[in-house]
Amino acid sequence: MILENNKIEPRFNSYLVETAGMTADEAAKVTSDLKRVKYEKGAIVLRKGDLCKHSLFVEKGLLRSYMLDESGKEHVIQFAPENWFVVDRSSVYFNDPSESYIEAIEDTEVVMIGEDFICSASQTSPVFSRFNDKLLHNHIRQMQKRINLLLGATAEKRYLSFIKMYPDLLLRVPQWMIASYLGITPESLSRVRKELAHKNFKTN
Repeated sequence: MILENNKIEPRFNSYLVETAGMTADEAAKVTSDLKRVKYEKGAIVLRKGDLCKHSLFVEKGLLRSYMLDESGKEHVIQFAPENWFVVDRSSVYFNDPSESYIEAIEDTEVVMIGEDFICSASQTSPVFSRFNDKLLHNHIRQMQKRINLLLGATAEKRYLSFIKMYPDLLLRVPQWMIASYLGITPESLSRVRKELAHKNFKTN
């Protein structure tokens, strides 16, 4: 469902001003033609094999991206709550068929961001251009940290890293999805949570 721009809170405009450093006028100018779309809980926003044509900025709700292995098991790649972006980069930038899925965990409203927006915003605001470069490098850094954790960290360290990355999602995301993101079984996640609770109890 496509939403009219004036029907919902322009959270993306606020993000461009408060986080990206654009002026309110610059933000209003470059976002005037963007589409805002609403997805119901459980909706598949992107399927494997589709072409991903937009980055999605979450104004309200929660998305996740995940992949299926050859046995059909899900592996969560990323969660995207409010003020987060989610995209299949290899598909949107290199026109490859998507290898992943994007699903709405909650009723969600997103802004559809195409390559033309990035060009327009960069021309309008040099500050945005620098911010976008930093955002890309930060994404690469976080993915590298994620790989390092999956390859060499304990389940407890992975879970603590998840809490730091997504402090507000513990009650919004099913435990099996968190376990999938961490690369452990739900039983292992339950054990880690109990051990951490026990340590905190002894400390207090």
